[in-house]
Parts: sequence; structure tokens; C-alpha cells
Amino acid sequence: MEKTYFNPEDLKKFGNIVDFQEPMGKKFFDYYGEVMKEGALTEREKALIALAVAHAMQCPYCIDAYSTTCLEKGCDEEQMMEAVHVAATMKAGITLVYSTQMMNHVKRLTM
Repeated sequence: MEKTYFNPEDLKKFGNIVDFQEPMGKKFFDYYGEVMKEGALTEREKALIALAVAHAMQCPYCIDAYSTTCLEKGCDEEQMMEAVHVAATMKAGITLVYSTQMMNHVKRLTM
């Protein structure tokens, strides 16, 4: 296996985040569990959102976890890739909309 900064085996240790700060760790897991339950959105829809966010935030642990979860919730590869494209489009649009600040600044300096 190729050595990288991210070790896939560390994903299994996620539950250990309570080790150094148990009260806050437990509160996080309570919150996480509540948020990811079926509500106005299905668990499947939430898994697709989480997969898209995982890509946007570039978290290899989350990408692995939510790729698995999406498959378990009945998503297919095309749906998963479409969710990733939505995230990519949002990141591109967010980057480009910030260009208005640059353009405003340049106009102030050059006019």
C-alpha cells in the first residue's frame, strides 16, 4: 500500500474523538446522529449531500465513509457522481462570485 498522510485505517478510529474530551465528543455524536436521521430529508438524500460536502471539503475519510453509506442507502454511481458535480459547480460558482470583489477593487484603483 502506498504511504500517504491519510491512513484509511484511521477512519475506524473516528469514535475515539471522545478520548481527549469526552463530554464534547459525546455531544458531537448525539448531534451527528440526530442530524443524519430521517427527517424532512431521507437518510439517502442526506448521504448524497454528505458525499458532495466531503468532496468540496476534500476529506478522504468522509469520501470513503459516505461512498459506502450512499451505496448502502441505494444510491448508484451516476447519482453519486452527479452529487459530486453539484459540489464542484458550487465551489466554482463561489470562487467566481468572489471575483466581484476583485473587479470592484480594480475599478476603484484604475478609475
